[in-house]
Amino acid sequence: MDVSVFHPTAVPVVPPTAQGVEKVAQDLRSVYSSGKTKTFEWRVSQLKALLKITTRHEKDIFEALRSDLNKSEHDAYFHELYGVSASCTLALKELHRWMMPERVNTSMVNFPSTAEIVSEPLGVVLVISPWNYPFIVGAIAAGNAVVLKPSEVAPATSSLLSNLLGSIWIHQLSKLLKVVWNSNVGRIILTAAAKHLTPVVLELGGKCPVVVDSNIDLVIDALSSELENFYGRDPMQSKELSRIINSRHFDRLTKLLDDKKISGKVVIGGQRDKANLIAPTVILDAPEDSLIMNEEIFGPLLPIVTVDKIEDSFGLINSKGKPLAAYLFTNDKKLKEEFIRNVSAGGMAINETITHIAEPTLPFGGVGESGMGAYHGKFSFDTFSHKKAILQREFEGDVDIRYPPFTPGKVKLKRALLTGDILGIPRALIGW
Repeated sequence: MDVSVFHPTAVPVVPPTAQGVEKVAQDLRSVYSSGKTKTFEWRVSQLKALLKITTRHEKDIFEALRSDLNKSEHDAYFHELYGVSASCTLALKELHRWMMPERVNTSMVNFPSTAEIVSEPLGVVLVISPWNYPFIVGAIAAGNAVVLKPSEVAPATSSLLSNLLGSIWIHQLSKLLKVVWNSNVGRIILTAAAKHLTPVVLELGGKCPVVVDSNIDLVIDALSSELENFYGRDPMQSKELSRIINSRHFDRLTKLLDDKKISGKVVIGGQRDKANLIAPTVILDAPEDSLIMNEEIFGPLLPIVTVDKIEDSFGLINSKGKPLAAYLFTNDKKLKEEFIRNVSAGGMAINETITHIAEPTLPFGGVGESGMGAYHGKFSFDTFSHKKAILQREFEGDVDIRYPPFTPGKVKLKRALLTGDILGIPRALIGW
């Protein structure tokens, strides 16, 4: 495949210098100002090129994900590749409809008039991709000029993207935004963007709590049995177990496991090795002041906290930052309703976990501490679009009640029209 057909940015790779940043910004603004990226044909060509990459370079993508994460082909396809190809396919199918102006009703205030909402691209956007979902679709579908900054934490995947896409920009994020990766990175990015009034979409993280009703068979014995079915008696030898992305994250998770406050509370797993592998691990009754209960985990560690009443779990969840996702396992209809009503989270799944992110008809994104904005399907298109309000009138049909002098008759008629007082309209006209 001639990868040159894919030009989301149409600029060359440049070094991570201040001059390089400004050069990229100028070139992208020039590309966007030409109007090329806004056309339906351009967007379709880019989406088709991206879709071809997912099919023609499937093996290369699998190898990169294996190198970075030791992901099996199954996980690489269903967790990564399928999501990209499905998003491209959906966007290609629906793009014409997404781009059409949306007609809306107008009120009596502007009678006679027509109104519509036009989706226009935000302009030049920077996509800072996390290492676990390193592909883009929505920004291209919305007609933006795009700089893709893959994660330096996943070098094999980033290198592959550089080769396949041709015009992406890869270097240390700290050099781009002059920040250091830490738990407050979202705040730092938002602060940096605020200086230029740049809109930001953040998918962050935090904890994703799972509430399990006491009558559901998800207790320790069931977890142990199923984990053995998945990974065998020695999960460290399983080909299905992905490794931690790098030694820094491995050390971070090891620190959570070595916390003295959870000593003796590991009931399943706990094994680890120097190849950045950590076995699925369950910690029973982790204290609230332990590290694992107060830091984002993002690894195969599951702390379990028991409560006297299941409703108490709602308060425990709400006492922390709002999660990216929250889950409930129960057959109690009333409990489901209470959970949905009382727990705030980016998204939810009942009697299931994670799979809600596979539904293109549902927005995926955080709230509060877990992020802002959402994507998936049309939500991705909308996230990278500005909704421009358009009101149109003809010169005919103007009425003098809009203009001074505001006589009592005019005021009565305007109030009747604005409030929908059907009887008041003829009364005002009679008393004009």
